[in-house]
Amino acid sequence: MNDTTQEHIVLVDKQNNVLGTAPKLATHNKNTPLHRAFSLFLFNSRGELLLQQRSSLKKTWPLVWSNSVCGHPMLNESNLEAVKRRLKFELGINIENVHETLPDFSYRAEKDGIVENELCPVFVGFTDQEPAINKGEVENVRWISWQNFLNEINEKPGTYSVWCENESKLLAKNGEFLKLYKEYVR
Repeated sequence: MNDTTQEHIVLVDKQNNVLGTAPKLATHNKNTPLHRAFSLFLFNSRGELLLQQRSSLKKTWPLVWSNSVCGHPMLNESNLEAVKRRLKFELGINIENVHETLPDFSYRAEKDGIVENELCPVFVGFTDQEPAINKGEVENVRWISWQNFLNEINEKPGTYSVWCENESKLLAKNGEFLKLYKEYVR
């Protein structure tokens, strides 16, 4: 399966009840319906966050820098399974150390006539593997210290994707994330 052109999104109501599925690319437009998604923030043992610049081929937010991986679970696929599938597909990384930390995050954002409208739980993961990027999905990557990243989004809002900046601010205050981060980072 070609992961980008054949993918469907899971349409949901505000209570996350499944309403059906729709083709991912065709459905992301100015009237994008509410659907399931996820975000992953991947850290190494030095406390650095892996950021990705979205591919120039992306319909939504091309060439925008964002968190490590974002995507959509398939029908009957758990969010955790989707996180691992997309992490392998986009960055060539297999990990087990993944935790859902913001289960109820949702957002709506618009850029260049495309709307994102997602129930988007946020996950954090930890690895010292280096990415092997899929150029169809990712233009570039870079590691940045968590504190420097938080400084950047506060000093230069709009530098990263809307969801990445909003999720980061919530993670910075999230007790579960802070505990995991302190346990893993050397």
